[in-house]
Amino acid sequence: MKNNAWRDILAFILSDRYHVRPMEERDQGTIPLPVHRQGALLCSNWANQNRCIRVTIARLSAWSAVMAIMLASAQAAAGEIEPRAYVNTPVGINFLLAGYVYSDGGLSTAASSPVKDAQLTMHSGVLAYARTLDVWGKAGKFDVILPYSDLSGTAMVANQPRERKVSGFNDPRFRYSVNFYGAPALSLQEFANYQQDLIIGASVQVSAPLGQYDNDKLVNLGNHRWSVKPDLGISKAWGPVALELSTGVTFFSTNEEYFGGKTLEQDPLVTSQLHLTYNFSHGIWAALSGTYDYGGRTTLDEVRSDDGASNSRAGATLALPVNRNNSIKLYASTGVATKTGSDFDLAGILWQYRWGQGL
Repeated sequence: MKNNAWRDILAFILSDRYHVRPMEERDQGTIPLPVHRQGALLCSNWANQNRCIRVTIARLSAWSAVMAIMLASAQAAAGEIEPRAYVNTPVGINFLLAGYVYSDGGLSTAASSPVKDAQLTMHSGVLAYARTLDVWGKAGKFDVILPYSDLSGTAMVANQPRERKVSGFNDPRFRYSVNFYGAPALSLQEFANYQQDLIIGASVQVSAPLGQYDNDKLVNLGNHRWSVKPDLGISKAWGPVALELSTGVTFFSTNEEYFGGKTLEQDPLVTSQLHLTYNFSHGIWAALSGTYDYGGRTTLDEVRSDDGASNSRAGATLALPVNRNNSIKLYASTGVATKTGSDFDLAGILWQYRWGQGL
């Protein structure tokens, strides 16, 4: 009965891409359970069925790694939590992602501005595209994210209560990443034999000032300035458990059309993230995460403010594959300790469709 259950589960997950031998052949002990039609996954005997299942599901789980790009909300760059940003993924795969994000709480603003006690609610729809790449024999990835948000809430401006409602696009983001150690560029078939040990990678993300912005308003969806974030990450796996640490620095350009015709400058913001991930069977994985932001002190018309960040957040993520082409993800995060702004709660759901070589 137990063997029959494993057989049925595997057949459901892998659909018509895999062929499962008849029961009478399997019971003879000479025919492997899953035999890929292209020869990518082979087992020497029935006793190795569990290993075959783990390898196959590891492939499905690795595809879900690209979903990490969607964990960023429409809030400021601070406070993002992105588990599995540095894992290996088969090259030549495309990803289309769509999701919904809800956030509620404080919005990070310059402490020198007259905005105080902001309580804002944001409903965001997010659309993204990603493609995995072969970068001189190393696994790489390019992605673009386009959020659209509806924001409403209240704040104290010059000691007077004010209300703000606005809808529009947030600043789009573009990212390029490469795992330059421990993650070779592999085809879908070659990836069946890959097992993660230590991975070291790097990425650079650019945010373009194309979102909704009105310099007559203090609260906007776009930032009206460029930002660039180089990041370095390390991921170490011990069987189904993986620990990932990353640190990035966001550099900001000057906003010369800030509220009231003023000029806003900001110091670099350092962000560190720690993720503990567990890979369950059938391609399901979960992560517990924490992040810490430091720096980002602002200057308004050459008057330096005492508003540097020293904020921490905690979050959790659950990824659930539906079949070989579709996955969904649930995630949430909350502020733990906040010095300046960004004390908000966030929850979201994401759908992913993948296609490309071998799918």
